[in-house]
Amino acid sequence: MIRRKVIIIGSGPAGLTASIYAARANLKPLVFEGIQPGGQLTITTDVENFPGFPEGIMGPDLVNLFRKQAIRFGTECEYQTVTKVDFSKRPFSVWLGETIYTSETVIISTGSTAKVLGLDSEMKLMGHGVSACATCDGFFFKGKRVLVVGGGDSAMEEALFLTKFASEVYIIHRRNEFRASKIMQKQVFDNDRIKVIWDSVITKIRGSVEVGVSGVLLQNQQTNEELNMDCDGVFLAIGHTPNVSLFDELLETDEYGYLVTRGKTSETNIPGVFACGDVQDHRYKQAITAAGSGCMAAIDAERFIEAHPID
Repeated sequence: MIRRKVIIIGSGPAGLTASIYAARANLKPLVFEGIQPGGQLTITTDVENFPGFPEGIMGPDLVNLFRKQAIRFGTECEYQTVTKVDFSKRPFSVWLGETIYTSETVIISTGSTAKVLGLDSEMKLMGHGVSACATCDGFFFKGKRVLVVGGGDSAMEEALFLTKFASEVYIIHRRNEFRASKIMQKQVFDNDRIKVIWDSVITKIRGSVEVGVSGVLLQNQQTNEELNMDCDGVFLAIGHTPNVSLFDELLETDEYGYLVTRGKTSETNIPGVFACGDVQDHRYKQAITAAGSGCMAAIDAERFIEAHPID
C-alpha cells in the first residue's frame, strides 16, 4: 500500500486549487485527475470572468496553469481514474484497479456533468456556440439570436440572463408547459425579448468549429413537422449530474444528488473526507467559486490532520 496524507479525487479548478494549498502546507498531495482531467474547463473556449486575466484565457490553458502551479509546490498528478474507495476507517483506502493507496484525508472534487441532448453536432460544437452556462458565455452573444433548451427554473434563469446580451432569446421546450416555478415563469412571460417554442426538440445543430453555430433543426413532438431555424448560440439548461457514483451509500447527498457539506465548511458526513467544487455546488457552478471551495477543503484537511494524527 502507498500511504499519503491527502489524496484528491478530481482535477478541475477545485481539485487543483486544493492541491496548491495542500502542497504549500507540505502535505505532498496526490491528485487523481480522472477521465476528464481539468474538468469542464477543458471544453470551454474563452474564459473572460476569471480574475487576473484581463484579456481572457482559453479554458484548457487556465487548467494547465493551475496544474503547473500545483506541481511547482510539490503536488503529484496522476492521469488515472479511481475505481473504488473505502471510507469506513482511517487511513482511508482508494483503489486504482488492483493498486491500493491509503490516505489520512480525502478531498473529493469530481465535479458535475452537464446533461446534453445526445447529438453528434452538439458535442462537436460544445464551446463553439453550444454552451451549458449562460453566466460563463452569455457575454459572447451580444446582439445575437440564441436558443435555450429546457423547462425548469435553470432554463428560465438562463433565458432571463441572456436578455442582457442577446437581441433575441428563444426557449425550446419539448412539452406544452414549463415545470419551472410560477414566479420564474411569470418573469419569462413578462419579458418581451423572450419567445417560447413549445412541443419541440432540437434534432440537429448546424455550424462548424471555425465559425460557430449557424442554426438548428427543430422537430415538433405533436406533428413531427420540422423547422430550420437560424441562430448564433444554443444554451443547454436541462440540468447537471453530479459525479458521485463512486461514493454511493457512503456520503450524504441532497435532493439533487450533490454531496452535502456541513455549514460553511467542506466537511462531509465522514470526518476526514471533504468535498469541493461542482460536486457539492448545485447553485453557482463557476470556476472561481470552485477554486475558492478547493482552498477551503485543503485548509480543512490540513487542520483535521493536525487535530487527528495517525501513528
